[in-house]
Amino acid sequence: MSSNNSKSTTLLDRILSIEIVRVAERAAVAAAMQRGRGNEMEADKAAVDAMRRELSKLPIDGTVVIGEGERDEAPMLFIGEKVGNKKGPKIDIAVDPLEGTTLCAKNMPGAIATLAMAEGGTLLNAPDVYMEKIAIGPGYPKGVVELDRPAGENIVRLAKAKGVKPSDITALILDRPRHADLIAAVRKTGAAVSLITDGDVAGVIHTAQPDTTGIDIYLGIGGAPEGVLAAAALRCIGGQMQCRLVLDTEEKRARARKMGIKDPRKIYGMEEMVRGDCVFAATGVTEGNMLKGVRFKEGYIETETVVMRSATGTVRWVRAEHRQLEKFGLD
Repeated sequence: MSSNNSKSTTLLDRILSIEIVRVAERAAVAAAMQRGRGNEMEADKAAVDAMRRELSKLPIDGTVVIGEGERDEAPMLFIGEKVGNKKGPKIDIAVDPLEGTTLCAKNMPGAIATLAMAEGGTLLNAPDVYMEKIAIGPGYPKGVVELDRPAGENIVRLAKAKGVKPSDITALILDRPRHADLIAAVRKTGAAVSLITDGDVAGVIHTAQPDTTGIDIYLGIGGAPEGVLAAAALRCIGGQMQCRLVLDTEEKRARARKMGIKDPRKIYGMEEMVRGDCVFAATGVTEGNMLKGVRFKEGYIETETVVMRSATGTVRWVRAEHRQLEKFGLD
C-alpha cells in the first residue's frame, strides 16, 4: 500500500469515529429546525449550509463527486466543489444534506442527512440525473437479480433463492406515476409492494435487514446521488445493487461525457460505483424506521446517527446529547 493510501485509510479511520458523524449531525439539526414549516427550499438550504461548514473544517483535500447538482444549479456542495482545508489526502465525497426535503417540510417520517466519503477517485462521478436501481440484501448468489430482467422474473428468482413463495416477497418502490407498470408487474407475481413518498437511500438500506424491515428488494428509478450513497451503505453492510444513469437527452449525455462516462447505457454494479474503502453516515431529521429524528430538549439536543465502514463491515449507532447549543446557532 502506498503512503498516500495509508494516509487515506488512517484518515477514514478517524472520520469513521468522529468527523463524519459530526458533519451529518450538524446538517440534521439545521434541517430539523425547519421541520413542519412547509418550506422545502429553506430546509434544504439549512442542511446544505451546515454540512458545508463542517466539511470545510476537515483535514482533507476533498471533492464533491455527487452533490446537490451541477455548478450552474447548485450554489453550494455542487458536483466538483472542493471542500476541506486542503491539508490532507484526496477524498471523494457524496452528499445528500437532506434526503426527503418534502418529508422534512411536512414533518413526515424518514427524512435524513447523509453523506459518504472514500479514497480519491473511487466514487462514481456522475451528473445530477435520474438512475434506474435494483438492490437486495446480503446472502444471495451473485446475479440472482439483474437490472435488465423483467421485474416479475426478478421477484420469482429472489423468492426461489430465499426459499419462499413470491407471495412472501415485499418490494419497496417510490410512489411515482412512472412506476405504475413496475408496481403492476411485481403484484402480478403475488408479491407485496411497499410504497414510499421519498427516501430511497434508507429504502435500499432496508433490503439489508429484511427480517427487521420486511423489505426484500428495492426497485425503480430515483436520483443518482441517492443511488451512489445507497451503494456506499451496501458496500459496508453487504448486498447487491445494479444501477444505470437515465441519460435520455443529448444534453444529459453531453454532461455525462464531461465527467468521463463514455457508455450512456452502462450498468454499474455496487463495486463500480464505490470502488475503494468508504465510510457512510446518516443522521435522522424526522422520526423514521431506521433512525430517530432530532429531539430538542431543555438545554440540549438529541441526535441518532448510523455510521458504517466498508473495509471492516463495522456499523456503529451513535446516540448523542449536544449541550453546547451555540454550535448549532442556539442559546
